[in-house]
Amino acid sequence: MTHLANLRKSYERAELSEDASSANPLKQFEQWLHEAIAARVPEPNAMTLATVDRTQRPSTRVVLIKGYDERGLTWFTNYESRKGRELTANPWAALQFHWVELERVVRIEGRVDRISDAESDSYFASRPLDSRIGAWASPQSQVIANRGVLVANAALYGARFLLHPPRPAHWGGYRLRPDTWEFWQGRKSRLHDRLRYRLDGDEQWLRERLAP
Repeated sequence: MTHLANLRKSYERAELSEDASSANPLKQFEQWLHEAIAARVPEPNAMTLATVDRTQRPSTRVVLIKGYDERGLTWFTNYESRKGRELTANPWAALQFHWVELERVVRIEGRVDRISDAESDSYFASRPLDSRIGAWASPQSQVIANRGVLVANAALYGARFLLHPPRPAHWGGYRLRPDTWEFWQGRKSRLHDRLRYRLDGDEQWLRERLAP
């Protein structure tokens, strides 16, 4: 058996310098995301979402980014799920992308708000039929007796809505509006590159290098 303490990797693929990075974190993120897609990284759109409940207990899960612009990063889920309830109690969250093959991590922090009903309706209509039925069939994060509950629910709502299931009121999108970004590039000898962007008092992005 391999001892975990002996598992090591030398990071030597690339570097991240102030001169070669964008002054705008959204542009830097876009560049790295496009490079992850071009490199055929598995699920480059997967990100870890961290939330905190009313008792300050944290939790994480993987969700898929579905859009980004100057307003923030967007994903969709069940509003009544654990993450939905926690975002209602505490609308501050963190996101993390880990592109292992490129030896890169992006961390983003900020406030989360629900997007408009119109935006959620538009995205929901673009989903495959099975996914739209699934949004009705799964009481996300609730205890169920067995998988048969999901199968029965899917059959029930499939028969009810046929090819045109509407968006459930309990399902829609969230948008995180970043106030902090961090870009991590693995480097040799554990002297990694870390660039943090944070909003200053004038709502301008301040770029800083952090020790690894």
